[in-house]
Amino acid sequence: MPAINAAIGASLAGARSEILTAQPDGPRPKQVLDAALESVRCQVGNGISMRTIYQHSARFDEATKSYVRAVMGYGVKVRTLTEFFDRLIIIDGSTAFIAANAERTVAAAITEPSVLRFLIDVFERSWDRAAPFPFVPNYAAQAASEVITPIRATIRQLLAEGHSDKVIARRLGISERSLQAHIAHIKEHLGAKNRTHLGYLLCHTEAFPTY
Repeated sequence: MPAINAAIGASLAGARSEILTAQPDGPRPKQVLDAALESVRCQVGNGISMRTIYQHSARFDEATKSYVRAVMGYGVKVRTLTEFFDRLIIIDGSTAFIAANAERTVAAAITEPSVLRFLIDVFERSWDRAAPFPFVPNYAAQAASEVITPIRATIRQLLAEGHSDKVIARRLGISERSLQAHIAHIKEHLGAKNRTHLGYLLCHTEAFPTY
């Protein structure tokens, strides 16, 4: 990890025009956000534009909200999605960093132009689908209505596809405990008696209605 962070830091220090980042897995640790804040301020202050995509679950974390509020004050643009690709950093359209294993303990630095064009296109398509990071209403319980419906629709889809709870929670950036609460709501909404019955109902539902 120190080698990965050093390589990314060196590349970010040489940025000249734009930095694109995608940060999955929901909220990030406060110490990580605090360490990133000063770097972001300096980069944006030097005229570099920056856009970041988080997952919807990051909207409920106070440390992330404080960080986003600060960086948006510097001019950074932030949006969220239910789920998207793995962690990604693209610098000036010339270098990209991606995870090279599932644990993210190995990274790859990409400089091949054709691969960079592909990664930038993936980011831009996700950016177009993403929603601006809100700060009103201020309380998570009130803000939940904006993102709970797409989160639960995605859970239904992933359950119907046969993914495990661990995989679904990871893809949505939420804890397995939170996932169980969503599944309980879905079971109640559909009138499912158990998980087997829920799977049957999901596979025989032509559309996932909003609720």
